[in-house]
Amino acid sequence: MNGASALRRPIFLLEKRMYRLLASFLLFVASTSFAVGQTNTVIQTSGAVVIVPAFGEVKHPNDEARATLMIEEQDKDKAAAASRVNRKMKQGAEIVKREDPQAVLKTRGYYTYPVYADEPNQTRQNKPARQVIGWRVGQYLEVTTSNLSALPKTIAAAQRILALNGLYFGLTEATGKKLEEQRIAAAYLNLTERIAAVAKAMGRSASDVVLDTIDFEASGAYAPQQDAYASKAMRTTSVEAAPVDEPSFEPGETTLHMRVVGKLRFK
Repeated sequence: MNGASALRRPIFLLEKRMYRLLASFLLFVASTSFAVGQTNTVIQTSGAVVIVPAFGEVKHPNDEARATLMIEEQDKDKAAAASRVNRKMKQGAEIVKREDPQAVLKTRGYYTYPVYADEPNQTRQNKPARQVIGWRVGQYLEVTTSNLSALPKTIAAAQRILALNGLYFGLTEATGKKLEEQRIAAAYLNLTERIAAVAKAMGRSASDVVLDTIDFEASGAYAPQQDAYASKAMRTTSVEAAPVDEPSFEPGETTLHMRVVGKLRFK
């Protein structure tokens, strides 16, 4: 009797282990089936509204230059300083017109300021009235041209009389209008590509999309900026300068951006 009990004990333990393994397997199968069921759950997107932003970009070499020339004189006699400024500005403008007949010129910013003597630090009560020892007179000349090949020679010739105060490159009005169509087309192409990607990610076909609204430039919230390349203001002396070597300029290119937002819904 003791021998039969000893024989049945290992069989009992083996059966117990098999039941445990079977229970674990069934639990694993059940949990896997639940997870697969959860993964395969299809989200209903019929009638869904989606907002998709997109961007377009067009690059073009700069074909216009805007230079700012200036003249400044200082003298004890205000009339003498003003006379030199008037004479030199006239000479400088004539030089620019001769070197670049197609350039557009515009004078601006005529100024006259008193120059005061340096005084030691004094208390406000004992401080005498400031003494004027001279006058500073100046004027600016804006030059706009698309003749970039002749620009270095033009600027060098003008610098014999005037000083170069600032220079930046951009696009002519005609070029800007021509690129407007390309900019819109690039933005719309990017929008359609993004819409197709969104539809694919949602398990839908692009043919199921109805484009409800297209908002170019995001209702005016985007305003492109142009960089200006300006040098530090330079002063001239009362003596006309010697001939100036031609400067080197690199016009570079301008990048135009377009932002568009599309509102779409799925059938």
